[in-house]
Amino acid sequence: MRSKALWKPGTLLYPLPAVMVSVGARREEYNIITVAWAGTICSDPPMCSISIRPERHSYGIISAHKAFVINLTTRALAFAADWCGVKSGRDVDKFKEMKLTPRTASAVTAPIIEESPVNIECTVTDMMKLGTHHMFIAKVAAVQVDSACINPKTGVFRFHDTAPICFSHGRYYEVGKLIGQFGFSVRKKGKTERRRKG
Repeated sequence: MRSKALWKPGTLLYPLPAVMVSVGARREEYNIITVAWAGTICSDPPMCSISIRPERHSYGIISAHKAFVINLTTRALAFAADWCGVKSGRDVDKFKEMKLTPRTASAVTAPIIEESPVNIECTVTDMMKLGTHHMFIAKVAAVQVDSACINPKTGVFRFHDTAPICFSHGRYYEVGKLIGQFGFSVRKKGKTERRRKG
């Protein structure tokens, strides 16, 4: 039997997405906040959530415009993602300093980050005050993906070609090698059973 140490309750879920959330309706208020507390909460309708401390600069901007864009990050964007997470938009223009390109979104007021391979445009439907963080719940209004990452024959988005990164307890990691896909355990068992029956 393995020994287990009992710790006090805490946020030990890992790894987490390291995403850059872009906000603002006008160029002079555009900002980027890096968050790890983001996730999918519903598939139909497609919905996402992000959790932010109320004192963060982007919190007020999202509250005012009810929109944000989740921009997925890559190895090439790791430095910018970290920098945008430790600097405040009250003091610096993050798009300018990190040489990132704000581009008009297709369905929301917030801009997308052009250098990101996937931009998830979100419209806020609700906000929950949870404690240190407040959660913005949003419907996905549109998704933009980099055409260079799409297989021209199948139309499938080549996720691993983007060199995605994740975050785990203060450290950034590249996503590792593929070890299977959804349902592989069932398919392997099924093939074995068919061979036995044959």
